[in-house]
Amino acid sequence: MRFDVICFGALNVDKLYKVDRIASAEEESRILEFKESPGGSAANTAVGLARLGVRTGFIGKVATDREGDLLIRAFLDEGVNTDGIVISEYGRSGTVIGFVDEEGERALYVDPGVNDSLKFDEIDLEYASQADMIHLTSFVGDVSFQSQKRLVEALPGTSVSMDPGAIYARRGLEELKPIIGRCLVFFPNEHELRLLTGKDYREGAEDLLRMGARIIAVKLGARGCYVTDGEESHMIGPFDVEVIDSTGAGDAFCAGFIYGLIKNKTLRECGVLGNFVASRALTRMGARNGLPRRDELPL
Repeated sequence: MRFDVICFGALNVDKLYKVDRIASAEEESRILEFKESPGGSAANTAVGLARLGVRTGFIGKVATDREGDLLIRAFLDEGVNTDGIVISEYGRSGTVIGFVDEEGERALYVDPGVNDSLKFDEIDLEYASQADMIHLTSFVGDVSFQSQKRLVEALPGTSVSMDPGAIYARRGLEELKPIIGRCLVFFPNEHELRLLTGKDYREGAEDLLRMGARIIAVKLGARGCYVTDGEESHMIGPFDVEVIDSTGAGDAFCAGFIYGLIKNKTLRECGVLGNFVASRALTRMGARNGLPRRDELPL
């Protein structure tokens, strides 16, 4: 079976608390609402792609617990293939406790569980080789990060995309260089790009292009996105929506952008699609509830 994209990253159950404000040390705030939902950055992108009709698979790791069952069942319900997921008899599946304020800002606490123990020799290489593209997102621990690096080396003919998140951005440019050099598209936000390069998003993007990445798509939050391939560059404004929860908006952006690449859209159109899918995710509580279907796309 061929896949357009196989996503590879942490699998977490998000336990999201809507609060009146995000408390600092020694402060209190009030919980207004609670929602539990399947999450993980690559996992959210996988669901976003599947809803757009993209043939999508997944590489990751869960335990034999309630959270692991929830994570796999959610994929199956969305049409994401789960044959690449390793199921551990030991440990616990990953969870994230999140606090979301009334403006949609959030604070997250990650309990990675078995996510951080995914060894390279546990990955089914034959499964991974069925993908036209591998999309990578961050793990907290080093074992699974090294497995991603080795998988990229093992599949020289497969396109690669990466959303580094702050966790990988803090690892620094040297650590990420082997993957960045292979990326068809690299998806940092503005803060992550500055962590990696010490420069603003325009100059920082140029540095990453010189390292071998073919497209840099910088997520700028409420300002939209900046996309460049070295020959053309576009600043693309956001869609105007009421923000309920920003959880997963960056993951949704990646899904829209990658969908555009698969459909041979222009660089600018890929950015517009990324912004649109992200905007829809912002309008609902949780990372996946607002993700659109293909017939809802603007182009």
